[in-house]
Amino acid sequence: MSALNDGLQWFVNLGASVMLPVLLFIFALILRIKVGKAFKAGLTVGIGFIGLNLVLNLLTQSLGPASHAMVKNFGLHLSTLDIGWPAGSAVAYGTVLGSLAIPVGVITNVILLLIGLTKTLDVDVWNYWHIAFTGSIIYAVTHNFALGIFTMVVHIMIIYLLADMSAPYIQKQYGLPGISFPQGASAPGFLLALPLNWIMDRIPGINKIKITPATVQKRMGIFGDASVMGLIIGIVIGALAKYSVAATLQLGVKTAAVLILMPRMVSLLMEGLTPISEGANEFVKKRFPGRNLYIGMDSALATGNETVLSSAIILVPITLLIAVILPGNSTLPFGDLATIPYMIAIMAAVFGGDIFRTLVGGIVDIVITLYIASWVAPYVTEIAKAAKFSLQGASSITVMSDGGVWTTWVIVGIGKLMTWGGIGIIGIITLGLMIWFNKFSKKTRYK
Repeated sequence: MSALNDGLQWFVNLGASVMLPVLLFIFALILRIKVGKAFKAGLTVGIGFIGLNLVLNLLTQSLGPASHAMVKNFGLHLSTLDIGWPAGSAVAYGTVLGSLAIPVGVITNVILLLIGLTKTLDVDVWNYWHIAFTGSIIYAVTHNFALGIFTMVVHIMIIYLLADMSAPYIQKQYGLPGISFPQGASAPGFLLALPLNWIMDRIPGINKIKITPATVQKRMGIFGDASVMGLIIGIVIGALAKYSVAATLQLGVKTAAVLILMPRMVSLLMEGLTPISEGANEFVKKRFPGRNLYIGMDSALATGNETVLSSAIILVPITLLIAVILPGNSTLPFGDLATIPYMIAIMAAVFGGDIFRTLVGGIVDIVITLYIASWVAPYVTEIAKAAKFSLQGASSITVMSDGGVWTTWVIVGIGKLMTWGGIGIIGIITLGLMIWFNKFSKKTRYK
């Protein structure tokens, strides 16, 4: 068993750019896609992820120092450091229980697919770190290993349910046929966006506001162009960071480059995914008439969307401002500032690509995230120590992207209070909703 876990961990450590092409190649062969076509599709996805990571690194390396400078300028003195998802995933997979997340997630996915309780075939196994995160926390607070495993099963069920429900929005808004986002930091935003969208539809004046990249460009001319908007946003952030004129202009051009290059990298990913998606749909139609199958991918596919990316960049300084003025918040946003596009990816789809609503929804989400991330910080710090993760001088750490989602609050809060009974209740409710959605709800309510 130990050798199997070590092998799986080695495979995961190869990173998405290697791991996903291999998995997609094998999946394509199972779908009886020709070897050459399957290999090219998998390799193209890997190239797309390399390109996407290069652009994201550019964003992180540009916004990271600027955010740090703004933190100093605002005089922030908050006790808990947001270490970001890369460190968070290392902590989650670094625990004994967390190392089992991938086999637990894969087995649960296969079972749910076979009994028809999910439409999502999750090929993005790297993102099982989200269930490793909650499972490890439950194990830390209850010292019950079996309950930690059960927590991971329940959590991935919630993620698949939300992925299935949000898939029609994603497919229409982002032009991603046959794709869903079973991503633990993105999927919970679906249930937050739905009521917010309903409320804004019914507020006079607010319901008339419609700001999309197309309307912005139409009304503002060249200033509405993605590259010019990126330049302006970067210059504003540079000014808030009190950069020199040269550094401010460089940040502006880098931000503009991100807004232009990101969609092109995503289009590469889609070029590789298209033949596999088409092959999967044909396979399902022949062998399971009447069933629909989604390929579960990372919400990185949506980060190239102009609404998502421009809203996320605007939300960076807003997030820092909220952290300063929010009563009871102890979290210093840092590592996950560049992860905001993932956090709002599904929300933006629910809002129909409206920048105004995405910003409003993003602000609400950030407020909730900061509170939950602050609340869960002692548990994150505990599992980080168990995983022998270096706190780098910090006495308290958290992860905004995963530690701050409402699913973490529900699972950890109820799990700590009621242990097996609490997680069991969450599991029963989730199972009931999955049965209703997949067996009795004839069609999605998305319009």
